[in-house]
Amino acid sequence: MTFVLNVMNRQPAVVARMAATLQEASGGRLVLGIGIGGHPAEHLAYGIPFPAAPERVARLEEAVAVLRALWAGGPVSRQSRFYPLSDAYAFPTPEPAPPIIVGGESAPGAALAGRIGDGWTVPAPLLAEHLPVYLEALAGIGRDRSTTSVLAAFDLGKGESLAGSPWVEDPAGTALRWQAAGADGAVVGVRTTDDVDLLVAAASRR
Repeated sequence: MTFVLNVMNRQPAVVARMAATLQEASGGRLVLGIGIGGHPAEHLAYGIPFPAAPERVARLEEAVAVLRALWAGGPVSRQSRFYPLSDAYAFPTPEPAPPIIVGGESAPGAALAGRIGDGWTVPAPLLAEHLPVYLEALAGIGRDRSTTSVLAAFDLGKGESLAGSPWVEDPAGTALRWQAAGADGAVVGVRTTDDVDLLVAAASRR
């Protein structure tokens, strides 16, 4: 899973082709996370434009449409403010099409994920606050909650380790607690190979 691809960093038609190839290579296990981005310094460092949030939201909406259109086969031609296509393909056609999980740390982000995504990922501390907004957005388009995925994100700060974390000490119990809070799964960020080893060892004890 990409957690979370910044829509400003790569043209979505290129992402569609890359993802289609990875979906085939992984045996259909790809989950694509994507969001509007939120760190201006990263854009400045690499000379990538960083327009205001409304434009980035519009770009994300169009990017998701481009991804889905290309994954459905081709040729695809569509008019678009940001990402027009003309007789475009994304071979191999992915089977199945990867689910698109939209990252959103704010109430508008949760609503956007509900409208255009196959799921929503949010920093774990913000889940309770914004989950009602996500559910309302799903209801607004007549979509059943059971057809989507909510992922709580746990990220380490600089210099932090997973040692002693609930995800290491009691992964099954921790997963159940977050499931009760409304999450279908979790994304646990790691910074070192030692943390990876801790997670692998914890999973083997389940």
